Amino acid sequence: MFVHLVIWRTKPETPHAALVEAKRLLESLNGQIPGLIRIEVGINTQEGPNAGDLSLISEFESRAAFATYNAHPAHEAVKPHFAGIIAERRIVDYET
Repeated sequence: MFVHLVIWRTKPETPHAALVEAKRLLESLNGQIPGLIRIEVGINTQEGPNAGDLSLISEFESRAAFATYNAHPAHEAVKPHFAGIIAERRIVDYET
């Protein structure tokens, strides 16, 4: 299995509704892309200097399935929503 983790910090002016929409958009990819096992998205409930605002945990059958997801039109369609709200992104990818 291949795991893709992302933590985003959003711009300070980002409304909570934009986080809710980002969660909805990402979770809508479940069942749309071959090799994608699951996507889980969380909106942070804690504040602090080390806190992110939004997290993604996604699991794939393989690294090749992740590559398919990364270039898939359904995934590409979600990306524009993030362009205006993201200040920082951290990624961890690994195989289990």
